[in-house]
Amino acid sequence: MLTRRTFLNTAAAASGIAAATPAAAQYIVPEAQLPRVVQIDRDYPVGEVHVEPDAFKLYWMLSPGTALEYSVGIGREGLYESGDFQISAKKEWPSWTPTPDMIERDPAAYQQFADGMEGGIENPLGARALYLFVGGRDTFLRIHGTNAPRTIGSAVSNGCVRLVNSHISDLYNRVPIGTRAVLH
Repeated sequence: MLTRRTFLNTAAAASGIAAATPAAAQYIVPEAQLPRVVQIDRDYPVGEVHVEPDAFKLYWMLSPGTALEYSVGIGREGLYESGDFQISAKKEWPSWTPTPDMIERDPAAYQQFADGMEGGIENPLGARALYLFVGGRDTFLRIHGTNAPRTIGSAVSNGCVRLVNSHISDLYNRVPIGTRAVLH
């Protein structure tokens, strides 16, 4: 039976629209990774961000024991850096420059971007970024979007915490400059 959905999908594929659409735009976030309000039994203070790397979760604390939970990707083994940070800058469609350590670890992947990359859909920081500082110093760690949404729920980054672009956009609008962010 030819349904409306089958017709539209077939028409889009035939016209090349589906092939021209970026893969990230075609990705549908699994229901288990959608943001949700949850009850948690940790005594994290209200108005803070907490990342639990083993669970691949970020919590924005709404009230005692209640948080908005986001699924995240984290730094791969040896690159995840736990600590107590302050969000001291926020940027929409941020530019990106790989760190010298990133270039040294994988020059084939990063050397070409040594002078930086403008913000945009191809930029690895995605739609928004929250900049993590310690003592007024930029750590070069970020909580940011990603143009690779399939990496959520895994340890693949160079140390940053990543969210699907629509999720970081939501978090970005909630979290003010000066917010404490703890990466456990």
